Amino acid sequence: MFSPVIRTRGLTRTFRLKSGPVHAVRGIDLTVGRGEILGFLGPNGAGKTTTLRMLTTLLPPSGGEAEIAGCDLLRDPAGVRRRIGYVAQSGGLDPACAVREELLTQGRLHRLSRREAGERADELARDLGLLELMDRPTAALSGGQRRRLEIALGLVNRPEVLFLDEPTTGLDPGSRAELWDLVRRVRVEHGTTVFLTTHYLDEADALADRIVVVDAGRVVVEGTAAELKSRYAGDAAASLQDAFLAITGRTTTEEPVAI
Repeated sequence: MFSPVIRTRGLTRTFRLKSGPVHAVRGIDLTVGRGEILGFLGPNGAGKTTTLRMLTTLLPPSGGEAEIAGCDLLRDPAGVRRRIGYVAQSGGLDPACAVREELLTQGRLHRLSRREAGERADELARDLGLLELMDRPTAALSGGQRRRLEIALGLVNRPEVLFLDEPTTGLDPGSRAELWDLVRRVRVEHGTTVFLTTHYLDEADALADRIVVVDAGRVVVEGTAAELKSRYAGDAAASLQDAFLAITGRTTTEEPVAI
């Protein structure tokens, strides 16, 4: 049975600029199932970054409502934060800190005791292949190693929902493949719902159970990758890029500015 862990209704965000209002998100209706990997796609400027920032409590909505892991986004943002993990596109590692210190600090920020934080750090290091790197400063990590650590930090509090914003940007093909396997393991082994934004359509095709495409601040289509390729590219064996171009008339990176 489909058990929703994210629900939004009429979610909007308007930015008030000197030049006039910018309606970045114009009414997002979205339902994400527990344990689902959702690919959230759209051209730059479509509103996906703003939607992600609202769902992770970094930006208050201008209107509408949302519930995440049983917590109301507007009335209980602290409850939402306790139940989610967020891995930003740019990352946020301290280059002077060792891997172990980053994990311990994150555990303490989630109000784990020192013993609990240490145990959780060791557990995540084993699960994510970081054990041999625990005493290494983050500045000395490769791109793929840094992303594994950043995902580990997003999992410290055992979140029900993990938000990944462009998790493989800038990685080489081997590191991308490792991250794909890691995302699958997080869902299979822990039942975590994964909300994924990416500009790599092959990544969404490989990972997502379902895809939602947004454009001009609204959901324009949703379905499995096979459904979208059959419906919009005429063949389930076509590329998701072909379907995306048919849906939006643009590539994922054609617009110069993301709101």
